[in-house]
Amino acid sequence: MIFTTTNNFENKEIIEYLGLVTGMTYNVNYSYKGVSFKDMFNMKKYYAQIETAIEAVKETTFQKLKENAEKLGADAVVGINVDMEISSGGAVLVSITGTAVKTQHKRNS
Repeated sequence: MIFTTTNNFENKEIIEYLGLVTGMTYNVNYSYKGVSFKDMFNMKKYYAQIETAIEAVKETTFQKLKENAEKLGADAVVGINVDMEISSGGAVLVSITGTAVKTQHKRNS
């Protein structure tokens, strides 16, 4: 599966647009997991924990996007937009949208 934020490819052409696809993941259980009480006040460790949580949620969201695109018979998703939110309570929400498409290699003229 090819993912791109652009609307086209260099060596492929879009032969069919299959529709809008999304993936969304919401996780409230990451905060302070495995972090000692003392480390909760260490900003470097706190931000590292947030970064790890975002990466995990983002990866899960891309998997959901891929699964939804495959259900439509797509081999690529173009025009991808990624939105992330982190609430003051520590919840992480990642939403990814794009257009599922079928592609083929460009033919030389």
